[in-house]
Amino acid sequence: MRLVQFQAPHLVGPHLGLESGNGGGVINLNAFDPTLPKMMKEFLQQGEDALSVARRAQAASLPVLPRSEVTFLPPVTGPDKVVCVGLNYVDHCKEQNVRVPTEPIIFSKFASSIVGPYDNIVLPPESKEVDWEVELAVVIGKKGKHIKAADAMAHVAGFTVADDVSARDWQMQRNGKQWLLGKTFDTFCPLGPALVTKDSVADPHNLKICCRVNGELVQASSTSQMVFKTQELVAWVSRFVTLYPGDVFLTGTPPGVGVFRKPPVFLKKGDEVQCEIEELGMIINKVV
Repeated sequence: MRLVQFQAPHLVGPHLGLESGNGGGVINLNAFDPTLPKMMKEFLQQGEDALSVARRAQAASLPVLPRSEVTFLPPVTGPDKVVCVGLNYVDHCKEQNVRVPTEPIIFSKFASSIVGPYDNIVLPPESKEVDWEVELAVVIGKKGKHIKAADAMAHVAGFTVADDVSARDWQMQRNGKQWLLGKTFDTFCPLGPALVTKDSVADPHNLKICCRVNGELVQASSTSQMVFKTQELVAWVSRFVTLYPGDVFLTGTPPGVGVFRKPPVFLKKGDEVQCEIEELGMIINKVV
């Protein structure tokens, strides 16, 4: 299933829906069952009960809202946490000539950085070095602490596409070289277009992943290059914090980011960034 949060002119506020095929229209789940929550986090909190309703809706012959009539929101908003992983692609480590980590490198973005799959990335006046990073995002569906790797996928709801937009000057030079501020400006976490449930993804660790800036291919790899897979990341982070439904993991980026180009290249007003992952879809964000 491809679960989405959306708005439409004839509806009041956000609603929960099913994307009818990658790039298709939207089925309004709240019209099918008005008792369902209208936000993804609350939907995930209801677990299998809510998912079974969505499956029934998918199997039924329901009206489909044309894509032109809906606004896609981020598939998840207001998560308790956004967990990010650094240096998690073997080929990205080689690009930087650094050793492959022996344990996950964890940092964070604030939830306020999340925007929708087609929203603008706003260049902050505080930075002149804003960069792109296509990433596989994992969405937690079940609360857990001290989760074993063998049990981790039972805590995962599904996957989506993310752009870990990064202000490299703040990440690498300012604020004591702590990464947080450089990663968490408003609009620095585009997500979407849909939360693709795990049963609809053949192998999340063998997907083509790429990024284009103004149509030019700048990143192209496979999630098979991930150092630590979803199970290991969920188990590792749950050693330190409780994971909640709706929490988002950004699992690292492949090579090709702007800062390591010679000379470095950074985003500018008018650029368009396309981040795409096989089976999950594409997000398209204009830089303003």
